[in-house]
Amino acid sequence: MMSETEQNQVRVTKKKRDQNLAILIDGAKSGDRACMEELVILHHKDIFRMVYYRTGSQMDAEDLTQEIFIKMSKKLRQLTDSDRFRGWLHLIALNQIKDFHRKKRLLFFFSNPNDFEKNELTPKNDNPEKQVLKKQFWHHFFELTKKMPRMEREVFTLRYLDQLSIREIAKTLKRNESTVKTHLYRALKKFRKSSDLRALLKGNEL
Repeated sequence: MMSETEQNQVRVTKKKRDQNLAILIDGAKSGDRACMEELVILHHKDIFRMVYYRTGSQMDAEDLTQEIFIKMSKKLRQLTDSDRFRGWLHLIALNQIKDFHRKKRLLFFFSNPNDFEKNELTPKNDNPEKQVLKKQFWHHFFELTKKMPRMEREVFTLRYLDQLSIREIAKTLKRNESTVKTHLYRALKKFRKSSDLRALLKGNEL
């Protein structure tokens, strides 16, 4: 548990980050290309990861990520509250992903988990034993999430893969926060009941 001093430092850091983000958003809305490029740079990694987890294809993820930021730049002036930017951007991304899946006529929100094991989920600087553990973890993780109802799966992945807050998830999925918490609670119960995942997490930093 963090000390009061550490908690204050976290709050100060977050406040500064939010203030800087608001400045970039205002600049981008005014046509400042440097501000727009900085917004893309700051969020590119998170959005690419979000898309990649849900497509299993690096090529598709690169194309979709580019489309998402193009759409972001066109719609940015519609955003009235900079505090909602992250959830708003993830909503754009989620809609693009859904359109992609509809066009491909895919039945599942995730593709074959084996595809994910080949790239970002197993960094080359990991030792062989750690790579094996990561492959096993992600295999079981995606097998579990594919069995969840759609809303549970989306809430769970947005919270723990994309690291959105409850408020941001509610904005992204256009649901109230209590509904999000209910789905997250149900998903967490299933996650905790998975003996395979618990065994991989216990004593191993994945």
